[in-house]
Amino acid sequence: MRGLQADDYSFSEQDLVRFFKGERREMERYIIDAQRDGITHDPTNRLLEFVEWAGKAAEQPISYNTIERSFFKEFLYKSALDSAIDLGIEDGTNPRRLERDQLVRLMSMFADTFLVSHWDPEVGGRRVESRTEAGEAIPESHLRAWRVAREEILANIMRWVRLVIANYNAYTGKVVDEDRLLHVPLPEELWTRIDNFLRSLAALPCWVDRNLSTTVFGPKQNLDFWKRVFDTGKAPNGIQILAKGLDINAMIQPKGGQQGKKQ
Repeated sequence: MRGLQADDYSFSEQDLVRFFKGERREMERYIIDAQRDGITHDPTNRLLEFVEWAGKAAEQPISYNTIERSFFKEFLYKSALDSAIDLGIEDGTNPRRLERDQLVRLMSMFADTFLVSHWDPEVGGRRVESRTEAGEAIPESHLRAWRVAREEILANIMRWVRLVIANYNAYTGKVVDEDRLLHVPLPEELWTRIDNFLRSLAALPCWVDRNLSTTVFGPKQNLDFWKRVFDTGKAPNGIQILAKGLDINAMIQPKGGQQGKKQ
């Protein structure tokens, strides 16, 4: 319609939105949905085998809605870009490509720490807390996987991963658009810090404490509940869940052993 060559991608996402101005919202949704699909259909994304695509039927630990409200909420930029669609394709700095590849890497890193070789499909997720409370010998690594995959918990974990990134940027004096953290390549040193953080998180005793099945993990909690726990160590009702609030500087340090490995 504009007479461009078939391989001309010098226009931007915003140009597309402006051109189809009568369908602005639909075009913006199409652009962001295409990015979501690229991430959730990437064959290298190791989280995908643990996702329940039609709700959370307890066959898998994570629902698609949970991905939307955790990984995508914190790291997917949901507005049209004004840079050329093919900007940086040749040298690996294209913002959407970086966003996709780095979200896939983050999802895979989370999966490796908490789910791969830890989640047992034979045990499943149906009534896990009730079965634990009743004395069934649910493997600790499986119990941990089920608990961290809860939407209200995973959303707060990703909030803290964002804080790890912000902490590194402040430490190195790097100024980055907070809404587009993954549109620039994250240094390997930062990826190591994220990995250390997730491993430190996996080592917290609360994920395998069977006594918490009734008081903490049995009922569904909200985002603020776990925000308070991560920030202070205590639940809003005063229950001590962690010894103390999370400390980024301590949690990004390398730890001996592989806390996330199957026990």
